[in-house]
Amino acid sequence: MRPCLTVLLPIYNERATAATLLERVRAVPVEKQIILVDDASTDGTREYLKSEVEGKLPDVEVFYHDKNRGKGAAIRTAIPHAKGLVSIVQDGDLEYDPQDYLVILEAFKEEGVQVVYGSRFMKGYPKMRLPNKMVNILLAWMVRLFFGSPMTDEATCYKAFRTELLQSIPLTCQRFEFCPEVTAKVLRRGHRIIEVPIRYEARSLAEGKKIRWTDGVMAIWTLIKFRLVKF
Repeated sequence: MRPCLTVLLPIYNERATAATLLERVRAVPVEKQIILVDDASTDGTREYLKSEVEGKLPDVEVFYHDKNRGKGAAIRTAIPHAKGLVSIVQDGDLEYDPQDYLVILEAFKEEGVQVVYGSRFMKGYPKMRLPNKMVNILLAWMVRLFFGSPMTDEATCYKAFRTELLQSIPLTCQRFEFCPEVTAKVLRRGHRIIEVPIRYEARSLAEGKKIRWTDGVMAIWTLIKFRLVKF
């Protein structure tokens, strides 16, 4: 029987959170497939996956990159293996609550819905670093300006798609530009993106947050590029 949900889980140097995160994802009460892609971790994450996860959990598949290629590349590795009706992206940290899968899946019950984003900002802004907040505001504004789509949170991790749609999109991303690329290409195809509110608790750079200011610049450029070019 086809699972309701596929969780696409790129992971890199998250040994401190991997076990807890996987427990939380598996606890969500929906039939699911979990695809982990280790992006050449060096902190023991890979060893943990090989010894404690791979081949031991029936709902989890694990793939490995031989060298670090980035979040977008890891998601692209996972996408062809997705079997769920809906596929959702999950980061390897604990900033997001997997129980919010349920409200996201509920939104797919509306006729014609192909894409649902979990928005961190529909009920105000959670605590986060000011530069991160400002870039998030800018990216959402750019989506509204360039694509005419009312959006509060373009850079959210919780992006969910009908799996066949996601598998049909020609992605080229390597790092965090997955978010603006997939957003731009979905909107260019004429699909509506539904947003639902989710919970969020940001971690600090000291706690392992990996996104940098250069990724914000790349996200801005990616939105501009895919507004203009053919693909």
